[in-house]
Amino acid sequence: MKIALLSPIAWRTPPRHYGPWERVVSLLCEGLVEKGVEVTLFATGDSQTAGKLEYVSKRSYEEDDSLDPKVWEALHIAHLFEQAEKYDLIHNHFDFLPLTYSRLVDTPMVTTIHGFSSQQILPVYKEYSDRSYYVSISDADRSPDLPYLATVYHGIDLESFEFAPERGDYLLYFGRIHPDKGTCEAIEIARRFQMRLVIAGIIQDEEYYREQVAPELDQQRVVYVGHVGPERRNLMLGGAYALLHPINFAEPFGLSVVESMACGTPVVAFDKGSMPEVIRDQETGFLVKGIDQAVEALGKIPELDRGACRRWVENRFSRERMVNDYLDVYKMILEKEKPGMRYANTPWGRWEVLLDAPDHKVKRITVNPGKRLSYQKHFKRQEHWFMVSGQALVTLDGEDIPLTAGQSVDIPQEAAHRMANPGETPLIFIETQTGSYFGEDDIVRLEDDYGRS
Repeated sequence: MKIALLSPIAWRTPPRHYGPWERVVSLLCEGLVEKGVEVTLFATGDSQTAGKLEYVSKRSYEEDDSLDPKVWEALHIAHLFEQAEKYDLIHNHFDFLPLTYSRLVDTPMVTTIHGFSSQQILPVYKEYSDRSYYVSISDADRSPDLPYLATVYHGIDLESFEFAPERGDYLLYFGRIHPDKGTCEAIEIARRFQMRLVIAGIIQDEEYYREQVAPELDQQRVVYVGHVGPERRNLMLGGAYALLHPINFAEPFGLSVVESMACGTPVVAFDKGSMPEVIRDQETGFLVKGIDQAVEALGKIPELDRGACRRWVENRFSRERMVNDYLDVYKMILEKEKPGMRYANTPWGRWEVLLDAPDHKVKRITVNPGKRLSYQKHFKRQEHWFMVSGQALVTLDGEDIPLTAGQSVDIPQEAAHRMANPGETPLIFIETQTGSYFGEDDIVRLEDDYGRS
């Protein structure tokens, strides 16, 4: 198995300090290599890996301000896709931009969606859902408009996080200094609980730091130590009374939360995004609705078993588990991509080619409840639809035709048609195509719920 791992180039892989996506890619890469997978890492030139390293940019653009991010990102992505035929599978950790290259190559691609920076990027994911398989990093971070092959939680290298059995005497905030991450909320919680707060992380919002965070720093009750390296990170996480994670957005995962629990330190987090999946409420921390509940929860920290925090991470968020989960994903994709068994997830469901002969093609199609295909026509083929299970509403040249299991309908060449599932269970039907050509590019979409052309 030859895998191309596409890492971002904002930071080195692995990062020296900040860089959560790069950190995950590094752990995955090294774990795959240990299992005998032939891995090529596409990252910055100063990256470190036991696999083969390919690069265009020698350094990350966050560490070298002479580099224009757009220029070097374009060169970086193109460098992989220009040699895509060398690999069995491309694993994209670079967000949405590489998807726009996917129709230019035959190599299958899986994209780990590390989070949505904006809802404005969704059209790209929707447009290329037929060319990339999608993996979410939590169930909470799934878009209802996208098909997903699996959820794979991030893993950490447990050997890098030492368990500290004794509770510390300070609260810790560990993350970006940004309104989304709740730095000011952490300060207020610590003030009300009357315990010293240590803040560690990069300043991502300078104005927020200058106007709202810096005035609260007194180097006694509220201390900012900047971003810290691995050794100091472990000491700080393990030595804390609790980690404060008062986020103001639906965080897709939260690596610092997992790292804290690996050291035995429970977490008090606002109940948003993936936090119910990452924290075991009242066992490895507390999920709270606001500042008042957070202060109350801190009083209950002594009731929690720090060993339970560690065991939770060992069982759920280890690097080994993450690597094995991704191997399962790779095997699933490569099996689906075998000749004659082409498979694709779509915004409305999925389809699978059962037979691809010179004079006909057979597909098994699943339409999710409440979803429908585009209103479309074909110029080179006609189709026969046989209902296997569920309820169907076929629109044929403007006429609605309800169908149930065992019934069928013929779709003439050039007829405008659409399949919809008005029921509450998946609709499954068999599509038999006959004609002169069966490619997906013989689809003329007249209307589409997902903005595809």
